Amino acid sequence: MKPGSIRDLKALLMGMDPVLSERKWCFHGISDVTFTPDTAFAVIREAEGVSCIIPAQAAPENSSQFAQITLMVHSDLEAVGLTAAVAGSLATSGIACNVVAGLHHDHLFVPWDRRDEALALLKRLSLDARR
Repeated sequence: MKPGSIRDLKALLMGMDPVLSERKWCFHGISDVTFTPDTAFAVIREAEGVSCIIPAQAAPENSSQFAQITLMVHSDLEAVGLTAAVAGSLATSGIACNVVAGLHHDHLFVPWDRRDEALALLKRLSLDARR
Protein backbone atom coordinates (compact mmCIF):
# COMPACT_ATOMS: atom_id res chain seq x y z
CA MET A 1 0.00 0.00 0.00
CA LYS A 2 1.39 3.38 -1.00
CA PRO A 3 1.75 5.78 1.98
CA GLY A 4 -1.26 8.07 2.24
CA SER A 5 -3.42 6.01 -0.09
CA ILE A 6 -6.80 4.63 0.97
CA ARG A 7 -8.16 1.11 0.43
CA ASP A 8 -11.33 1.14 2.52
CA LEU A 9 -14.35 1.55 0.21
CA LYS A 10 -16.44 3.59 2.65
CA ALA A 11 -13.53 5.97 3.26
CA LEU A 12 -12.93 6.25 -0.49
CA LEU A 13 -16.57 7.10 -1.15
CA MET A 14 -16.71 9.58 1.72
CA GLY A 15 -13.58 11.35 0.53
CA MET A 16 -14.18 11.32 -3.25
CA ASP A 17 -14.52 15.11 -3.52
CA PRO A 18 -15.21 14.97 -7.29
CA VAL A 19 -13.89 17.92 -9.30
CA LEU A 20 -15.17 18.74 -12.79
CA SER A 21 -12.65 20.06 -15.31
CA GLU A 22 -13.77 22.83 -17.64
CA ARG A 23 -11.87 21.29 -20.57
CA LYS A 24 -13.58 19.09 -23.18
CA TRP A 25 -11.80 15.84 -24.06
CA CYS A 26 -12.05 13.34 -26.93
CA PHE A 27 -10.86 9.76 -27.38
CA HIS A 28 -8.81 9.48 -30.57
CA GLY A 29 -6.96 6.71 -32.39
CA ILE A 30 -3.39 7.34 -33.55
CA SER A 31 -2.14 5.64 -36.70
CA ASP A 32 1.49 6.70 -36.23
CA VAL A 33 2.48 4.88 -33.05
CA THR A 34 5.75 6.79 -32.82
CA PHE A 35 3.82 10.05 -32.36
CA THR A 36 1.73 10.94 -29.33
CA PRO A 37 0.38 14.46 -28.81
CA ASP A 38 2.02 16.44 -26.01
CA THR A 39 -1.43 17.57 -24.94
CA ALA A 40 -2.75 14.03 -24.43
CA PHE A 41 -4.09 13.28 -20.97
CA ALA A 42 -3.50 9.57 -21.48
CA VAL A 43 -2.07 7.23 -24.10
CA ILE A 44 -3.31 3.66 -24.22
CA ARG A 45 -1.56 0.96 -26.23
CA GLU A 46 -3.80 -1.95 -27.16
CA ALA A 47 -3.41 -4.86 -29.56
CA GLU A 48 -5.66 -3.02 -32.03
CA GLY A 49 -3.64 0.19 -31.94
CA VAL A 50 -2.86 3.30 -29.92
CA SER A 51 -5.54 5.61 -28.61
CA CYS A 52 -5.28 8.76 -26.57
CA ILE A 53 -7.43 11.23 -24.71
CA ILE A 54 -6.82 14.66 -26.19
CA PRO A 55 -8.32 18.14 -25.82
CA ALA A 56 -11.41 18.50 -28.00
CA GLN A 57 -9.90 21.35 -30.01
CA ALA A 58 -7.15 18.96 -31.19
CA ALA A 59 -9.60 16.21 -32.19
CA PRO A 60 -11.24 15.67 -35.57
CA GLU A 61 -14.60 17.37 -36.11
CA ASN A 62 -17.66 15.48 -34.90
CA SER A 63 -15.68 13.55 -32.27
CA SER A 64 -17.67 12.64 -29.17
CA GLN A 65 -16.81 15.05 -26.37
CA PHE A 66 -16.31 14.06 -22.76
CA ALA A 67 -15.97 15.85 -19.45
CA GLN A 68 -13.28 14.83 -16.98
CA ILE A 69 -14.25 14.41 -13.34
CA THR A 70 -11.33 13.72 -11.01
CA LEU A 71 -11.94 11.95 -7.71
CA MET A 72 -9.61 13.80 -5.38
CA VAL A 73 -9.37 10.99 -2.84
CA HIS A 74 -5.96 9.26 -2.97
CA SER A 75 -7.15 5.79 -3.91
CA ASP A 76 -4.82 2.86 -3.52
CA LEU A 77 -4.28 0.91 -6.73
CA GLU A 78 -5.32 -2.25 -4.89
CA ALA A 79 -8.53 -0.78 -3.47
CA VAL A 80 -11.63 -2.79 -4.33
CA GLY A 81 -15.04 -1.42 -5.25
CA LEU A 82 -14.57 2.28 -5.99
CA THR A 83 -14.80 1.94 -9.76
CA ALA A 84 -17.82 -0.37 -9.45
CA ALA A 85 -19.61 1.97 -7.04
CA VAL A 86 -18.99 5.05 -9.17
CA ALA A 87 -19.79 3.42 -12.50
CA GLY A 88 -22.86 1.73 -11.00
CA SER A 89 -24.19 5.00 -9.64
CA LEU A 90 -23.81 6.68 -13.02
CA ALA A 91 -25.18 3.65 -14.87
CA THR A 92 -28.46 3.79 -12.95
CA SER A 93 -29.01 7.18 -14.61
CA GLY A 94 -27.84 5.98 -18.01
CA ILE A 95 -24.55 7.91 -17.92
CA ALA A 96 -21.57 6.29 -19.62
CA CYS A 97 -18.35 6.35 -17.60
CA ASN A 98 -14.83 5.68 -18.84
CA VAL A 99 -12.35 5.39 -15.97
CA VAL A 100 -8.62 6.07 -16.12
CA ALA A 101 -6.75 5.26 -12.93
CA GLY A 102 -3.64 7.21 -12.09
CA LEU A 103 -1.20 6.57 -9.25
CA HIS A 104 -2.99 9.08 -7.02
CA HIS A 105 -6.50 9.62 -8.41
CA ASP A 106 -9.21 8.13 -10.59
CA HIS A 107 -10.37 10.18 -13.56
CA LEU A 108 -13.83 9.68 -14.99
CA PHE A 109 -14.77 10.65 -18.52
CA VAL A 110 -18.50 11.15 -18.98
CA PRO A 111 -20.46 12.53 -21.94
CA TRP A 112 -20.02 16.31 -22.03
CA ASP A 113 -23.74 17.08 -22.02
CA ARG A 114 -24.30 14.94 -18.88
CA ARG A 115 -21.37 16.34 -16.86
CA ASP A 116 -23.37 18.36 -14.35
CA GLU A 117 -25.75 15.48 -13.69
CA ALA A 118 -22.81 13.09 -13.27
CA LEU A 119 -21.09 15.45 -10.83
CA ALA A 120 -24.29 15.76 -8.77
CA LEU A 121 -24.70 11.97 -8.64
CA LEU A 122 -21.11 11.51 -7.46
CA LYS A 123 -21.52 14.13 -4.77
CA ARG A 124 -24.71 12.37 -3.64
CA LEU A 125 -22.89 9.01 -3.54
CA SER A 126 -20.20 10.55 -1.34
CA LEU A 127 -22.78 12.18 0.93
CA ASP A 128 -24.70 8.90 1.27
CA ALA A 129 -21.49 7.12 2.33
CA ARG A 130 -21.16 9.56 5.24
CA ARG A 131 -24.50 8.53 6.70
